[in-house]
Amino acid sequence: MDKQAAHTSSMASKQIHAADIQLAQARISATIAPTPLQYCARLSQVTGAEVYVKREDLQDVRSYKIRGAVNSISQLSAEQKKAGIVAASAGNHAQGVAFACRTMNIKGCIFVPAATPKQKRDRIMVHGGDHVELVVTGANFDEANAAAHEYAQRTGATIVEPFAARDTIIGQGTVAAEILAQLSAQGKSPDTVVVPVGGGGLISGILSYLAELSPRTAVVGVEPAGAASLHAALAAEKPVTLDSVDPFVDGAAVKRIGDINYDIIAANLGRLHPLTVSEGAVCTEMIELYQNEGIIAEPAGALSATALHELNVRPGEVIVCIISGGNNDVLRYAEVVERSLVHRGLKHYFLVNFPQEPGQLRIFLSDILGPEDDITLFEYLKRNNRETGTALVGLQLGRASDLEGLMQRMAASRIDCRRLEPGTPEYEFVVS
Repeated sequence: MDKQAAHTSSMASKQIHAADIQLAQARISATIAPTPLQYCARLSQVTGAEVYVKREDLQDVRSYKIRGAVNSISQLSAEQKKAGIVAASAGNHAQGVAFACRTMNIKGCIFVPAATPKQKRDRIMVHGGDHVELVVTGANFDEANAAAHEYAQRTGATIVEPFAARDTIIGQGTVAAEILAQLSAQGKSPDTVVVPVGGGGLISGILSYLAELSPRTAVVGVEPAGAASLHAALAAEKPVTLDSVDPFVDGAAVKRIGDINYDIIAANLGRLHPLTVSEGAVCTEMIELYQNEGIIAEPAGALSATALHELNVRPGEVIVCIISGGNNDVLRYAEVVERSLVHRGLKHYFLVNFPQEPGQLRIFLSDILGPEDDITLFEYLKRNNRETGTALVGLQLGRASDLEGLMQRMAASRIDCRRLEPGTPEYEFVVS
């Protein structure tokens, strides 16, 4: 068999059919109830489309990951269950695995990276109880995943993959089956489904199902700009490992998209629209979802709704955004608000070198700041010499357009002001 024939044969064995997903839906239905598909008035008004949100944040473990975990684990043999299971996760897959371990009376060991929020770690133990051991290791998912695979080789435990496995993908594909059924009950079908992308488990399952049962539906795959492994793979025409990822969107912070996932995605490029959004834009949408719809979305869970603001939408088209998870630690909201303000051009930081003369702070307040500018941070760093002293000043503007006038007043003043630009090492060092 030549290489091309071997590749074709391998692809055929990996192919996932709608019937596979429908079987999985029946298999997991005793454990997992369908999640709501809700009309979103705000996003519909903003876009001119008919927008629905698929509420996977309302799962028992607050994310769609329970689908793939339950589908995979329920099919293990008695011997595999007795040997125990192991999994690596940024947090959501781990909760699905922990839930399955407890409900199926199986011992499991779960590896998560150090960046996994405490809220997710705590929920893993709540769902797993005495049935799971939690191991925190590595700086990111990929390092935790390597540790999990080493554990599996050493102990004989069965590894339950978070995205790069056929049964996991099939389980995640049940989201698409529910969407079609729920819209069909209203006499509608989706024109576009917007899907968050990390390792590729959800989008490859959804693409597989829609390819057969709704082939005219477009799929938008959304990644955070700081972890765009799908974009890198599409550019290279194969999965590649990113040098680094921004861990903020922890549910999608994966350095390398799965091999089987990429193969499925590559076979569906005609209906796929890849897109990246900034982490700051994600934060802004997280706040909008909370304040308007009462949805507590984690960063990855807000990716799809964030993408709507970047799409060219046809008036009246039916769009479904998958809110993939709601495991967000309330302690992160200060950072969420901060990133949102910076993204919207409302928050800026400056190093201000004040002359050591009476009244300089009063001059800064009256002659440089605008009427709606607010000081959110003032930290006196050091006195450079007897004549000057430097302060780190954070300002929140009333409008993003006010920055130009502020910079002009700073340039005209004898008080030396230097803006710290986001993304520079000095900005990250001083502000983070």
